[in-house]
Amino acid sequence: MSAENGTPPPGPSPEPIRFFGTTWLNHDNGYTPRRIAVAVGSLATAAAACVVLRLAYQGLQIAAIGGFVSLLMIVMFAICSAMAFRHTWDGFTRRPDPDRQASLRGLLAIGFVGSLLAYFFRSLTEAPGEKLHREEYEAARKRHEKSTPRRSGKKRRRA
Repeated sequence: MSAENGTPPPGPSPEPIRFFGTTWLNHDNGYTPRRIAVAVGSLATAAAACVVLRLAYQGLQIAAIGGFVSLLMIVMFAICSAMAFRHTWDGFTRRPDPDRQASLRGLLAIGFVGSLLAYFFRSLTEAPGEKLHREEYEAARKRHEKSTPRRSGKKRRRA
């Protein structure tokens, strides 16, 4: 926003990222502490989720449902977590297809630990999704600069 009249500056504006707003653009206003907080928070949440999954597994053992079902549960969570990690990681570099995203909603819910770990590892190097947003913002700025007419500074006399 312009300080004089409160209007937004001409051209495209950066898209905010969850937990970071638009601080990713210039790495200002607490960007580094936010990255640290996101990394610690996502890792702590993943650890807490693993504890909850362990308690669920122990509940299945107490119920004596058998080794095959316990093995199926472990394999299911491992595969879903790996797929969720990959899907989340890819989502940081390109926009996901909305239809595919909707069809994978259940798998991503089961493999939430993988998504949390992807968020943790990405936040060690940048705000999750920063690269994608930066590329899109730079492309939008270039398109805007090309479409904006330039004045040469010379006034022509009209006869």
